[in-house]
Amino acid sequence: MQTTVYQDLELLFRNAFRNLDIADNVPVVLQDASKPEFGDYQVNGAMAAAKALKMNPRELAGKIIENVKAENIIAKMEIAGPGFINIILDDKYLINKLTQKPLNVENYPANKVVIDLSAPNLAKEMHVGHLRSTIIGDALVRIYRHLGCDVLKRNHVGDWGTQFGMLTAYLIDIQQDNPDLAMELSDLEEFYRKSKVRFDESEEFAARAREYVVRLQSGDKEILALWKQFVSVSLSHCQEIYTRLNTTLTPDDVYGESYYNDLLAPIVKQLITEGIAVDSNGAKCVFLTPEELGSKEETPFIIQKKDGGYLYATTDIAAVHDRVQKLNADQLIYVIDSRQSLHMKQLFVVAKKANIAKSETVMEHAAFGTMMGEDGKPFKTRSGGTVKLIELINEATDRAYSMVKERNQTWNDEEIKNLADKLAIASVKYADLSKNRLSDYIFSFDKMLAFEGNTAPYLLYAYTRIISIFKKANVNTNDYLCKSIDLQENSEHKLALHISRFADKLLDTARENYPHYLCAYLYELSGLFMKFYEECPILKDDVPLNTRESRLALSALTAETLKTGLNLLGIETVDKM
Repeated sequence: MQTTVYQDLELLFRNAFRNLDIADNVPVVLQDASKPEFGDYQVNGAMAAAKALKMNPRELAGKIIENVKAENIIAKMEIAGPGFINIILDDKYLINKLTQKPLNVENYPANKVVIDLSAPNLAKEMHVGHLRSTIIGDALVRIYRHLGCDVLKRNHVGDWGTQFGMLTAYLIDIQQDNPDLAMELSDLEEFYRKSKVRFDESEEFAARAREYVVRLQSGDKEILALWKQFVSVSLSHCQEIYTRLNTTLTPDDVYGESYYNDLLAPIVKQLITEGIAVDSNGAKCVFLTPEELGSKEETPFIIQKKDGGYLYATTDIAAVHDRVQKLNADQLIYVIDSRQSLHMKQLFVVAKKANIAKSETVMEHAAFGTMMGEDGKPFKTRSGGTVKLIELINEATDRAYSMVKERNQTWNDEEIKNLADKLAIASVKYADLSKNRLSDYIFSFDKMLAFEGNTAPYLLYAYTRIISIFKKANVNTNDYLCKSIDLQENSEHKLALHISRFADKLLDTARENYPHYLCAYLYELSGLFMKFYEECPILKDDVPLNTRESRLALSALTAETLKTGLNLLGIETVDKM
């Protein structure tokens, strides 16, 4: 199996620790050097080990260095401070790592991963609240696949329940007066609003809507046909956005609440039979203790209402059953709003308690915060309404078009539009992905479209700068990906070091489901390349041919890493800006 730089170094020092009878539960504490003058990496584990062995930390650090078999990996080690070990990697080792194509690492522990993402309610059009789940989830899908995992996407859409009886009843009514349903359904928000008004104002209509829910859930062919028609139109609205956002989501990834309908009754019966769920005033509940949830008081998890109806909780348990028992998933990741944290904790505990999920199944809530307007409040229209996601995308595209047109006045309209479309989507996505997903963040068109700072335009421009070098040299970037490299200057060493860390950074990103780790890595990569380009001439006449070829090869690897990293975020690169 291909190993990463971190794994190579960790093994070297772990073996040295063992040679000195340092227990395996004492961590090596390997990390990137905090400052360039400290070298490439630091090992800080000597302090904890010295305490366990009752030794002087600097003395133990010296013994650790003596026991590290560092041939062809480490060029230099030195002790700093109370017992830190600073490490500079050997250039030949770095070059070897680069030629081993560290962009394709296949050593993530999970084999089959199910990622629950996007999950809009099909009764309405997607709004800005669905953006984060969609693009964070899609980035994780791409990253886990790159790490060699078998990834299954589950777009758990809301397509079942009382509101669909209401919508179906309204659909039947307007069919009689207006055969052109496509026009009526072209604006789902308006369709939903009109049906809700009728539901609230007409008791006859409301009763009929509730009747249709029963008929729908019992498999009535006529009602099912109308329901399928509405769902189809709703999903086409969603797919338009998924395509515009350059995601991997397709109609085949949709597994709505209706998909799990036949599992609901058996799930409830199982939980009652096993004594996990109990009757509580007619409802069926699982009562979870403070110890089970890490909370202050007992919390009920309702799985069936008094009237026999099922809830999100029931469907979510059924989905776990399907994903673990049927699909044999090793890891379940839910990219869901942080406001659902309690629900997710309850779900995970109940699933494990009932053995619906296996004890070894990894279940994670990749929670995210709220997208805020520049006024610091949840993102809304000027009138205070919900912003449709398609409207946000269209505005970003319009702004990008104006910006590109101003910067490239000799371009034709097709060139401007092509770049504007890609730049808008890249900017919207990167502005979100570059933030810690747990945090709320301020959405600003001006900041996300800026060419300065940690933005998509900056990274895309850095990529085009590299491509322009190859155009000027009249050579192909791909031809230099396998050419030999000779690291002569410190800025070359630092750039090569950073490229070699790509695989480790992807593993870190996956372990914590934090796409902003990858964003920070790519931003730093762009900065290191700019520094290398300033300090190490490539195409000047006085640069020796072998140096020129080596620097072109290092530039090609930088471009390939940038392109791969951005693609893993769902961002398409461009060749000119």
